[in-house]
Amino acid sequence: MDPLGILLLIVVVFLVIVLARSLRIVPQQWNYIIERLGKYRRTLEPGPRLLVPFIDSVRAKVDLRERVVNFPPQPVITEDNLGVQIDTVLYYIITQPTAAVYNIDDYLAGVEQLTTTTLRNVVGAMDLEQTLTSREEINSRLATELDKATDKWGLKVTRVELRSIEPPMSIRDAMEKQMRAERDRRAAILNAEGTKRAAILMAEGDQQSAVLRAKGERDSEVLRADGQAKAIQTVFAAIHNAKPTDRLLTYQYLQTLPQIASGDANKVWVIPAELTRTLGSIGNAFGGVEAPSDEDEDIEVDTSALELDESAAQALEAAQQAASEVKDVGEGRKAANELPPPPE
Repeated sequence: MDPLGILLLIVVVFLVIVLARSLRIVPQQWNYIIERLGKYRRTLEPGPRLLVPFIDSVRAKVDLRERVVNFPPQPVITEDNLGVQIDTVLYYIITQPTAAVYNIDDYLAGVEQLTTTTLRNVVGAMDLEQTLTSREEINSRLATELDKATDKWGLKVTRVELRSIEPPMSIRDAMEKQMRAERDRRAAILNAEGTKRAAILMAEGDQQSAVLRAKGERDSEVLRADGQAKAIQTVFAAIHNAKPTDRLLTYQYLQTLPQIASGDANKVWVIPAELTRTLGSIGNAFGGVEAPSDEDEDIEVDTSALELDESAAQALEAAQQAASEVKDVGEGRKAANELPPPPE
């Protein structure tokens, strides 16, 4: 190859190298920190950019997207002197690329150490129960403190989360026993409340059923009394309209005599003053003859047509005999002192 060709080749290679070093394509959400001869020159925005070859150089490539950092569990002592392991997650954004590059050597290491110390300060002022139940408060305080501390580094801490809080094994066993006892207590309370509610509902049901039953019995008694009253009125009206004769009333009286004599306590008989006339009506009703005059024969009643028991028949016979004797005395056939003595 002749010297001219070699020279042209060298020139072409040099131009390619110069073009490669002078042209930079910056991706979206990235910034390039450019230095000229070791001094900060400018920050390249996304897009194609030209540099001065061999004079300008890229100091750092900064990602502007929100980033997530998971720090390993850190031992923390609470206010009641209990050690816990706390695992944190940090969300941050680089807002000033130059500050993140020039104000701190390694901002990730600085954020980690700052998170650890701030976490110990916050949790150290709380007891274990507050630490376990106040995660939102701890997260908010950590985010505020870290945002203030990292502002000069060009960082924006958007969020801090406590991923896990691990107390000692003995504390976890005690907490489990406490939670189990609390659940048992709540279950017992719920069972007692259910039993109480069931008893109240049963008592209310019994009360309502008793009230309804009483109202039903009252209404039935009222209706029954109303029916009996209407029946009595109907019977009274029917008897009044039928105009019963003495024979019918006498027959009804004779039918009632067995019921009067059937009781054990019925030992006293009351003879009506009009017994002779009554027995005469009985004879007319069952004998088919006209009423006797004062000179007629002794009054006898044919009881064969009556279905009377023995006591009623004896009572009727005694009544007839007594009526005959009373009649004899009245006619002068027998002296009054000849009458049998009254029963004791």
